[in-house]
Amino acid sequence: MNICVFCSAADLDDRYVTPARQFAELIGKGGHALVWGGSDTGLMKVMADGVQEAGGKLIGVSVEFLAHKARAGADEMVVTRDLAERKAQLLARADAVVVMVGGTGTLDEATEILELRKHGMHRTPVVLLNTAGFYDGLKEQFRRMEAEGFLPIPLTDLVFFADDGAAALAYLEERAGAGA
Repeated sequence: MNICVFCSAADLDDRYVTPARQFAELIGKGGHALVWGGSDTGLMKVMADGVQEAGGKLIGVSVEFLAHKARAGADEMVVTRDLAERKAQLLARADAVVVMVGGTGTLDEATEILELRKHGMHRTPVVLLNTAGFYDGLKEQFRRMEAEGFLPIPLTDLVFFADDGAAALAYLEERAGAGA
């Protein structure tokens, strides 16, 4: 399975790095490929290192203005003109999407992927990996959106919130087996 992971390129606290390393190892040992933003910095580097060390494949999609931060040694590296093309290429290569901790860029990627899913533009399963409760506030906001009629599909059909990488991967493997 090609698992697209959206996450931060920033160097982060161990409460985020350690679970990311564990998740990356699960991806690699499971024989899956990491599809990611291609950067060799921050949490993106942690994920790429872990997947590669565990025997998984790396498929990077960078963007021209960040190409100087692209990881050497990826199995595949695509460089796009802009962020919109990058997001489209990431989704096109993904069998599943996992949104990990991140800033505004990660949030932008998450909301676009969920908006496309809401409108039936893709059936790729989406997981928000809620490491250390990072997305608790967003989860509450989504529940409110659902309760007040802002979501035309059930929240459970839109996104799955996982507390750890093992739960995220189990959900994705189950969905992949069921044809998503």
